[in-house]
Amino acid sequence: MYNLQVSRRTALSILTASSLTLRRAQAAKRVPIGLEIYSVREEFKKDELSTLQAVSAMGYECLEFHGVYADWTPEHAKQIRSKLDALKLKCYSTHNSRKAFAGDDLKRAVDLNKILGSRYMVLASPGKVTTLDDWKGVADTLNKGNGEMRRAGLRAGYHNHIAEWAPVDGKVPMEILAENTDKSIMLQLDVGHCLSGGGDPVAWINNHPGRTRSLHLKDWSKEKEFQALFGEGVAPWKKILSAAENKGGVEYYLIEQEGNQYPELETADRCLIAYRNLAG
Repeated sequence: MYNLQVSRRTALSILTASSLTLRRAQAAKRVPIGLEIYSVREEFKKDELSTLQAVSAMGYECLEFHGVYADWTPEHAKQIRSKLDALKLKCYSTHNSRKAFAGDDLKRAVDLNKILGSRYMVLASPGKVTTLDDWKGVADTLNKGNGEMRRAGLRAGYHNHIAEWAPVDGKVPMEILAENTDKSIMLQLDVGHCLSGGGDPVAWINNHPGRTRSLHLKDWSKEKEFQALFGEGVAPWKKILSAAENKGGVEYYLIEQEGNQYPELETADRCLIAYRNLAG
């Protein structure tokens, strides 16, 4: 029979190693929390660099630039990147118009995204779409753009609004996009718009494993609509975050706020505090 007794030193070593393994596992699962810069768009118009400084000081780790970045020169993009590096902020994605997914506009957008260190060029709006064929055309735009982007080390993404959840001839447009786009294309889930459009964000994530690599953590309620701060609406955040981390393949979160009674920077800070209180 084996002697199961161990020394106190050995026991402590085992416990220390187990604790270290657990901490490493927890750290590996930790998802960076960022801000969609559209949330502080008026402040950003006034002073880009000081706004980035304020966002970093709150504790945000990454960000996403909305369409305003498309007008930057390469030189200005380099200035922004230098500030991001100094603040230890990452830009993982940008929001883009449909015209940025083809031709010279695509080449220019790719160059700017590479300067910023971005991973994904996200299609923020499909333009006017009404039929199933229109939505299949959006999928085609994503696939073609994604092919060009991948050669440059980037990938395409798609950001939903409300219309993507309203059935067209019995088919939900988001399903059309999921079924007809390459699996390497990120389907960025805007939680608030999903809820407003009648979608179930938890079911969506679970039913499309690996596609929800980033989320806009926007809340929503019938009373406050998109004025609800994070945690003030109907979003089941713990279930959403769990699904994103276990099934969605999430790489980063982005808080987005379309407006509120508080100033933009205070709103962003309140949302981050609420997120941390919930996520731990």
